[in-house]
Amino acid sequence: MTSFQPTPDDRFCFGLWTVGWQERDQFGEATRAPLDPVRTVHRLAELGAWGVTFHDDDLLAVERNRDAAIAAFRKALDETGLVVPAATTDLFKHPVFKDGAFTSNDRDVRRHAIRKVMRNLDLAAELGAKTYVFWGGREGAESDAAKDVRVALERFREAIDYLAGYVKEQNYKMRFALEPKPNEPRGDILLPTIGHALGFISTLEHHDMVGLNPEVGHEQMAGLNFVHGIAQALWQDKLFHIDLNGQHGPRYDQDLVFGHGDTKSAFFLVDLLESSGWDGPRHFDYKPGRTEDAEDVWVSAEANMRTYLILRERARAFRADPEVQEAMRACRIDELAVPTVAADESHASLREEEFDVEAARDRGYHYSRLNQLAVEHMLGSR
Repeated sequence: MTSFQPTPDDRFCFGLWTVGWQERDQFGEATRAPLDPVRTVHRLAELGAWGVTFHDDDLLAVERNRDAAIAAFRKALDETGLVVPAATTDLFKHPVFKDGAFTSNDRDVRRHAIRKVMRNLDLAAELGAKTYVFWGGREGAESDAAKDVRVALERFREAIDYLAGYVKEQNYKMRFALEPKPNEPRGDILLPTIGHALGFISTLEHHDMVGLNPEVGHEQMAGLNFVHGIAQALWQDKLFHIDLNGQHGPRYDQDLVFGHGDTKSAFFLVDLLESSGWDGPRHFDYKPGRTEDAEDVWVSAEANMRTYLILRERARAFRADPEVQEAMRACRIDELAVPTVAADESHASLREEEFDVEAARDRGYHYSRLNQLAVEHMLGSR
């Protein structure tokens, strides 16, 4: 029986803000004390994690002196062997960002936001981060009269282009990843979905170094299929990072343990990531529940990794099952990989080709059988 014990080879990582979440919300005060980033690094290493990520302000959870906090964090990384695969900047918590950071109507705020990011890019580079994530949580509006979105997008583009230029100037080996979200905390957030973000990236001066950091819950909040979104990001070679968690459909951002929301979607997501050969970090952006105490935090952290490993095993068994392979052929999945028009085929030959529409109409695709086999593998009954 597989133990489902994570190891660094699994490339699992967590943000300091995840396990360190004190569980404040707009209806209640925190139910847990601040968590020391040093303790976080050591506990994650004990659980078998590979890496840890951070916002700049996360490092100041218990030590308010920035230099001392950075030194302690770096020491913990050295002692445990954990890496920092990615970092980001908090451009949403402080009241100065109440109208956005890169897209605030206040020019002084926009300049402050860029400086704040530049400062943390330097630290991220020092710690070896290869990806820098941008979540525009306050880049949006509650009223369509409050902001000219066309101009706001121009300012957003200006900021990303400027910061990309800074990274290139400093010769940092780092890429940017945009994180879409439709709403919360703003009524409507700019670049709300994977598709919006991909369209935005195509307009950037340094579009080659900018990709995506999609999050399970964010795309599902919009009622969209996260697996399809990730497939498109992979197809366009723009999946630079990923945030794994759980969500129950289009409601507030729940940040549940991975697989504790739409488990079937989680199964197909793991199947996609593993079968595609994607080699990026498996990053968990979840929050321990308000009901959990300090020790339960680590139970939930381990649950994320264990669930991924279970689903990975079930997905591999699904792909290796001869009955599944036969069912896929019956569904003509292999035929989809064949180009519709041959490279040497003329327009005239295609126009003249005969096709029995009536016979094709009567053919079934047999998806029910394949879907049932997937469910049975997911549930461990095969």
